Amino acid sequence: QVQLVESGGGLVQPGGSLRLSCAVSESRFGAYDMAWYRQAPGRQREFVASITRYGNIEYGDPVKGRFTISRDNDKNTGYLQMNSLKPEDTAVYSCTLPYTTYWGQGTQVTVSS
Repeated sequence: QVQLVESGGGLVQPGGSLRLSCAVSESRFGAYDMAWYRQAPGRQREFVASITRYGNIEYGDPVKGRFTISRDNDKNTGYLQMNSLKPEDTAVYSCTLPYTTYWGQGTQVTVSS
């Protein structure tokens, strides 16, 4: 069973930054695509960003220009650098390996003054 563990969430003021990590218990992590999603209270899960095994990247419109997804296959870890955070970015952020059933438990990000 592959496990995904997110970390790096917390409380940050508007305009601040956070870096989320997703540690994957799979030595063949480099063979998988990876993605981040978020879900705010009372709202549907929303696509944030994805990076394929080949390094192709996509972002959801609300985060374009502010968030950066990356991965380190040697460390079996994916990252989400979040800059210029806004209150509407408040959500639980989860990582997943697309085309599998593997999801992390999520990490809370709260943007508030």
